[in-house]
Amino acid sequence: MARGTLYTISAPSGAGKTSLVNALLNQGDDQLCVSVSHTTRAKRPGENNGVNYHFVSREEFLAMRAAGTFLESAEVFGNLYGTSAVWVQSQLDAGRDVILEIDWQGAAQVRQLIATKSIFILPPSLETLEKRLNNRGQDDQETINRRMQQARDEISHYGDADYLIINDNFDVALEDLRAIVRAARLEKSHQLSNRGELLAKLLA
Repeated sequence: MARGTLYTISAPSGAGKTSLVNALLNQGDDQLCVSVSHTTRAKRPGENNGVNYHFVSREEFLAMRAAGTFLESAEVFGNLYGTSAVWVQSQLDAGRDVILEIDWQGAAQVRQLIATKSIFILPPSLETLEKRLNNRGQDDQETINRRMQQARDEISHYGDADYLIINDNFDVALEDLRAIVRAARLEKSHQLSNRGELLAKLLA
């Protein structure tokens, strides 16, 4: 069995990253999963502990980071986020593909430690991005202004990614994301592991 593939997916807030990942997972692919990060930020309406994030206190997070629990960690808007190294490794070893939804800083950290395929999701324009943030109804104008400033910085790092997806039309962007995962599974190294018996018979 081939080892799973690790994907890092980064995007400015409001670009549709989480919606795209959720839609991909809802297509019923048992070989694909998303890492649930630990965070110190407060729960938003509709979020559940252990599903959207593992919500912990700042003290708990810092203790976990000091113990080497995280594959990567970062501070965003004053809140800490981290990815469990043990959980990710166990899923990859079991042959499952793992998605990490993290910012460019976290993606850069992960690339230094483990082989990944990095994906960056971009909005069709800054105007569209700001409109989406307003339509979410989760933040006041000051927060939205701060997110827009952060978005410009985040977007400047798109060149670090292996793949770029422009989320203008959601359905097209979803198909683009699914195509990346499918293509990776067709790489020779994966086919040699997963279809080795067939390949041997073809050469017999």
